[in-house]
Amino acid sequence: MTEGYLIEMDYGYLDRNVAEIRQRIKAAADTSDYRKDVTLVAAVKYAEVGEIKYLYESVGVRDLGENRVQQLLEHYEAIDDGNVNWHFIGTLQTNKVKYIIDKVCMIHSVDSVKLAREIDRQAEKHGKIMDVLVEINSGEEESKSGALPSEAAALCEEICQLEHVRVRGFMTMAPKCEEKSDYLKFFRQTYAQVLDIWTKTMHNIGEPVLSMGMSESFEEAIACGADTVRVGRSLFVK
Repeated sequence: MTEGYLIEMDYGYLDRNVAEIRQRIKAAADTSDYRKDVTLVAAVKYAEVGEIKYLYESVGVRDLGENRVQQLLEHYEAIDDGNVNWHFIGTLQTNKVKYIIDKVCMIHSVDSVKLAREIDRQAEKHGKIMDVLVEINSGEEESKSGALPSEAAALCEEICQLEHVRVRGFMTMAPKCEEKSDYLKFFRQTYAQVLDIWTKTMHNIGEPVLSMGMSESFEEAIACGADTVRVGRSLFVK
């Protein structure tokens, strides 16, 4: 047996899972009244290095999302490929920004001026402009991070004053729902909220990135305007 055959036997489930998810993304986008070009961010929180390498080398998944700084650093060092787009999608402490600022293409979880200012400071050191998403706690759940919808417009306006941070849009996480219809209701409400915030703060400059929807809800999110989905568990089912 060749080494390539062994790799195929080990990680063939990734081919199957990615193909199925891409098909579902396309079908959802084709029937949506919103954006047709949807980015799949593979949430690799629990993935092995071999699985991650197979995702981008053999399956062509280039956008990878990490929830934790230490894992991102470990995976970044192990992968070391300039063609991978690393997204930070978890809660980020200000004292950890310096470790990832030169490694990620986007930070999805900016929920305070304090964090945005530290990102700005570290980005300036590296001579770059950091793309960020403002995290909105659309469900107003006490257990989750993110700015409340009523606070998000003011937060965006303050972040937009920073020279080395660029607000590209919003990220949100749905509450756990029992029915698909409940996800649709939540995502429709969220889309209306973020569009209103974007119009007020960005003066209709382009369309906002909307990172919304995970393994159990990405089709509903796309139906309601998401153009970026964060899928983890469904990718790695063996």
